[in-house]
Amino acid sequence: MNDSISSLLETASADALPVLRGVRDDQLTGPTPCPDYDVRGLLDHLFQVVTHFQVLAAKGEADFGAAPERLGDDRGERFAAELAVLAGAWAAPGAEDGVTGAMDMPARTVGSMALGDVLLHSWDLARATGQPYEPDAAVVRMVSAEFAELVPTGRKMGAFGEPRPVTEDATPFDSLLALTGRDPAWQPSVAVGTAGADRE
Repeated sequence: MNDSISSLLETASADALPVLRGVRDDQLTGPTPCPDYDVRGLLDHLFQVVTHFQVLAAKGEADFGAAPERLGDDRGERFAAELAVLAGAWAAPGAEDGVTGAMDMPARTVGSMALGDVLLHSWDLARATGQPYEPDAAVVRMVSAEFAELVPTGRKMGAFGEPRPVTEDATPFDSLLALTGRDPAWQPSVAVGTAGADRE
């Protein structure tokens, strides 16, 4: 598979969209593996991520501190449109070159952060709403490689929870979930009073 950010984002988006479209209105107030968000809040947060990383692909400045837009009933269609824009933004000439963002990070690293958010939050939402989710192995490999260095720094900034233990037979994706502070066995029925995953 092409390992460009745009190609991987297209793949991750195709895996994510059935989950995003499958969230029911009666599930919006339910808990998620991210303790700071219910389902509605996490959808709104992920939409903000998707749109802001479009700006970062073009070497612009994105304000992640701004309040996210509150999505309506058309959220599935809006995610489909904006995920396509996101992949297109990272396919633009020079998008993966140089540095971008307030921290002047390598652009490809920033692109991998966008990919990781789509991947991980799709799992969060799938698990919170009882939907299946099987991410592409190439996407998992790329995010795992990049997050091995990103997560420890992010954890110091409060963006991720403490790593979870994994068994020897853990899948690569389960190992990535555990690295980011998620419990691969998380279920909504046991969410109350449990430690959470990443904070973003």
